[in-house]
Amino acid sequence: MVLRPPVEPMLAQARETLPPLAGVPGGVAVQPKFDGFRALLNNPLREGDPVSLQTRRGALFQDRFPDLAAAAHSLPDGLVLDGELAVLDPRGQLSFTALQRRATAGRNARVLAAEMPAHFIAFDVLQRDGQELLDEPFERRREVLEALFADHRLAPPWTLCPSTTDPAVADEWLYEWTDVAGLEGVVAKSLTGRYRSGVRGWTKVRRRNSTEALIGGVTGSLHRPQVLLLGRYDTTGRLRLVGKTVPLKPGPARDLAGHLTAAGPDPPLEPVLVVPVLVAEISADVSQDHGVWRHPLRYERLRMDAAEFDVPPFGEMR
Repeated sequence: MVLRPPVEPMLAQARETLPPLAGVPGGVAVQPKFDGFRALLNNPLREGDPVSLQTRRGALFQDRFPDLAAAAHSLPDGLVLDGELAVLDPRGQLSFTALQRRATAGRNARVLAAEMPAHFIAFDVLQRDGQELLDEPFERRREVLEALFADHRLAPPWTLCPSTTDPAVADEWLYEWTDVAGLEGVVAKSLTGRYRSGVRGWTKVRRRNSTEALIGGVTGSLHRPQVLLLGRYDTTGRLRLVGKTVPLKPGPARDLAGHLTAAGPDPPLEPVLVVPVLVAEISADVSQDHGVWRHPLRYERLRMDAAEFDVPPFGEMR
């Protein structure tokens, strides 16, 4: 059966820690998790059919990435790749902001493609030469993917995602590589697992750090806070929003309520602004856009021993 777009991708279940790699029947491979856009590329088997690039939810957006569509001439026909889209900024770092600009481009898509070329980081192959590979184990699909890059001497914009079965290397990727912008964690995959569309059969682990931010507002009420709005001061002394927490559990919400002070008259609508003097210890991953965390933060505890000047400044990654 020849795969035709859209193809529903396999998904990953979030976990706090990596599963054991040693001693697992069949073995486990780990790959870096890049902070980009999930995408599936389909280079059709029939000559004359257009190359398609689809999002995780199945929307086709190859018109936003004409550079990748044009570069597909270096790929064999009948190929379907699963991977991550990424864009480098002028400093050579992965930039999610630049990627968002590319993904929402309209008539200026070709101009942006010249200014900010996209890269496709391939981590799986679902079809080669018109032969569907979904029922092949991941170990076999990885062999096919590596052979594809070697046989066709693929170079940027095509990048082969690293993969390892070594626990020490996996730990290095999770705890050291994620110090680099654009890398947020790792994904673990069973070497014997087949590709199951729509199933969360992989495991993703984002690196999380403990840090501090000021509580600048809440949703809900001062007596029953639900979500914290967190901020940090920039170099001009302005308090800037850096993120929001996941909903608070009842116990921490009750404990926190007695310390909150409204910044002014109670507003009729959420959020409720509070005097930004309370320091919250939070757990955050490494995905930031210009000093703002893209994913919800976790409230750990109130730091009564800390003051405003103990909080890192706006824009700092820690």
